[in-house]
Amino acid sequence: MTEELVFYTNPMSRGRIARWMLEETGVPYRTEILTFGGTMKGEDYLSVNPMGKVPAIRHNGTVVTECAAICAYLADTFPGNELAPRPQERGPYYRWMFFAAGPLESVVTIRMLGVVTPADKARSVGYGSFGDVMDTLEKAVTETPYIAGDRFTAADVYVGSHVSWGLNFGSIEKRPAFADYLGRVTSREAYKRAAAIDDEALKGMPQAASY
Repeated sequence: MTEELVFYTNPMSRGRIARWMLEETGVPYRTEILTFGGTMKGEDYLSVNPMGKVPAIRHNGTVVTECAAICAYLADTFPGNELAPRPQERGPYYRWMFFAAGPLESVVTIRMLGVVTPADKARSVGYGSFGDVMDTLEKAVTETPYIAGDRFTAADVYVGSHVSWGLNFGSIEKRPAFADYLGRVTSREAYKRAAAIDDEALKGMPQAASY
C-alpha cells in the first residue's frame, strides 16, 4: 500500500502548480494548508522545509520542495497516467521544465521588481533579456502541441502554470501563441479540479499572495 502523501500548500501560492500535478496523477493525498508568516514559519513546518515556503510534499519518508522537482517526482513515482516523458522526449522535457524554473521565472521576477539589467551586463545573467526569453518561450510552445512533443507531460503542468500566471498578471507578453498553448493545457479535467479545490480553499483566507 502506498504510504500517505501529504501536500503542504496555500491556495494563493505556487502550491497551485503542485495541486494541478497531484490531480493529474490521480493518487490520494492529504492537504495541509499553511498561512503566510504563521504556520508556514512554525517549527513543525520548518522541519519539513527550512525555507518556510510552500509547496512541499512528503511521501515514503521523502520530502520534496520546489515546484519543478515536485512535478518531476510525482511523474516518475506515479507513472500510471504517463506524465513522465518517453525516452525520446526526455531532452525537451528537462530542457523546458528547467527553462521555466530558471530564465523564465528569473526574468519575470526581475521585471516585476522594476530592475533593469544594463545591456552590457546581459551576458552575466542567465536569461539574457526579457525579449530573448519571450521569443524562446514562443518558439517552444509552437513547435509541437505540447512542450515536450505530441502529448501532455508534467512539464506542461509547470510551464503552463507559468504562462497562466504571466498572462493573468501581465508579467509576460500577451502573445497569441501563449494564449493558444494555455488553452490546450488548461482544458484538462485535472486542471479544472485543482483550480476549483484551491478556489474553494481560498474563501475566507487573507488575500496575501506569494506566488
